[in-house]
Amino acid sequence: MRKQLDFFLFLGSTYTYLAVNRAHTLATREGISLRWRPFSVRSIMIEQDNRPFVGKPVKLAYMWRDLERRAQRHGIPFASNPNYPIDADELANRVATLAAVEGWCPAFVGAAYRAWFMENKDPGALEHLSPLLGRLGKNPNEVIANANTQDIRDRYDQETEIARSLGIFGSPTFVYQAELFWGDDRLEDAVDWCKSH
Repeated sequence: MRKQLDFFLFLGSTYTYLAVNRAHTLATREGISLRWRPFSVRSIMIEQDNRPFVGKPVKLAYMWRDLERRAQRHGIPFASNPNYPIDADELANRVATLAAVEGWCPAFVGAAYRAWFMENKDPGALEHLSPLLGRLGKNPNEVIANANTQDIRDRYDQETEIARSLGIFGSPTFVYQAELFWGDDRLEDAVDWCKSH
């Protein structure tokens, strides 16, 4: 039986762009199953008064440059600094939650991050989300309606509560049993721990 590593993610987290482009390939190569778990890191960070870039232009500039360097290191496309923050209503994250339930979360999240990072299009905005879903072979109206149902809202809230109870405070976070690994730069550590424990 393959070991399973949980991948807690928030569409709107900048460093999660790197993890989305790396995690599946690495986990598959190492024989590990990756479970994609969208959650509202924004809610948790607001609760903790953790606003890492708000009013901190020097830190924000460093983050973008660091992200660009890491993308280059891993061969991940990086066009320029896209608009930030995005997905104000967390609609794209609810679509990701629906996609996780239905089994197409990696495809959606990958496409959403490409739209954001490569085209500077907010995947939570309807004018960008609808064509993105169409390109994935989905009915945009149906998907968006389902993502706005109480069932999916509740599922998203439940995943956020699980993340909160585990002590997760940022995205991406990888979890194996009770061990947390925060950040794209801890992906290899998470995979190694999962394999050896």
